[in-house]
Amino acid sequence: MTSPTDQSPSPDGEIHTDHSKLASAIERGIFASRWLLAPLYLGLTVSLLLLLVKFVQGTVELARQTGTEDANKLITGILSLVDLSLMGNLLVMVMFAGYENFVSRFGEITKGNRPDWMGNVGFGALKLKLMTSIIAIAAIHMLEDFMHVAEIDNRELGWSVGILVAFVVSGLLLALMDRLGGSGH
Repeated sequence: MTSPTDQSPSPDGEIHTDHSKLASAIERGIFASRWLLAPLYLGLTVSLLLLLVKFVQGTVELARQTGTEDANKLITGILSLVDLSLMGNLLVMVMFAGYENFVSRFGEITKGNRPDWMGNVGFGALKLKLMTSIIAIAAIHMLEDFMHVAEIDNRELGWSVGILVAFVVSGLLLALMDRLGGSGH
């Protein structure tokens, strides 16, 4: 029989007398392994920086060509910038929600500067937000294709529409599964 001082709490905070020291060490190791995700979120931060560089390059290029290009090219350029912006939002959502849900809560650094949704987005809601962003990005690409419909063959246009419809149907099914599963967050 183990003494109360030999008993270690499990991840749920309960003290179990049947846990061996080996089992406790394994549980602590598995629980600590969540920190292996932190470099992935740092990598997404680098990706966000790279996306910003592309956004600035696109904005400068768009500004240079504004006087010489027609309205369709301007609209396509703006849609490309919106696409990059949505992708940036997607990265921030994944970084914040993923870090808070799977690694650790943000500390003092976020006090007073914390988005309302941060800390309230569960895995189900994150999946829906990601799918919504992907659908919006696909819709922007579809709009770009329609802006150049004369230059695109029917097969390529058909694939664009088919992919967008597949994303929309997938998003609706994901939302339905989330609602039926009672997640709601």
